[in-house]
Amino acid sequence: MPKNPAKALRDCKTLMLDMDGTLLDLAYDNYMWLEHIPAEFARQNEVSEATARERLKAKFRSMEGKLSWYCLDHWSEELDLDIAALHRDENNRIGFLPGARRFLETVVGHDLRLLLVTNSHQETLTIKTEVTGVTDFFHGIYTSHDLGHAKEDQSFWHALQEAEGFDTETTLFVDDNVAVLESAKEFGVGMLLHITRPDTRWPAREDERFTAIEGVVDLLG
Repeated sequence: MPKNPAKALRDCKTLMLDMDGTLLDLAYDNYMWLEHIPAEFARQNEVSEATARERLKAKFRSMEGKLSWYCLDHWSEELDLDIAALHRDENNRIGFLPGARRFLETVVGHDLRLLLVTNSHQETLTIKTEVTGVTDFFHGIYTSHDLGHAKEDQSFWHALQEAEGFDTETTLFVDDNVAVLESAKEFGVGMLLHITRPDTRWPAREDERFTAIEGVVDLLG
């Protein structure tokens, strides 16, 4: 693991960035899945919001880390709700994490290949791009649905390697999800950084397994 995050940025030839919780504030996603969608599920099924949250928590937990967990179509069918429409209704909550846009505006001028590597469903990616323009900064955009596997799965990294042909030793990957970072580590990605404050509503949470930064802007030194 890189001991000096800013040096890792200078040394890398390929920079892979997660989107939700790394560039964009996870407060939006947490609001959607922990508050707004349970409230709509409760209303439609005529149960209390507490009951709805418990039912959905069990459903979400059973799919965690799998491709379907990130799929709006899956949850629309499973919950009988228009999940994409619910996301659009609350798109005013979408935004960059502190300093993330400035980081992208700076690093896009560096001599490296810049890749967006996300578990986000394509519809969610479209909604967030309409609001933030986040995809405009990247040379390549890879979603787990495009590659057929979630980032937690080794098959994702093999598919990404086949598509990009990146050198693992000179690749820096930044994500807020420790399970994803563990998967990237197993594949052999040489430099890994953990975002400790993906949701601005909550305090930072470090994990001793990976070098930590609060936000990508910290890479600028």
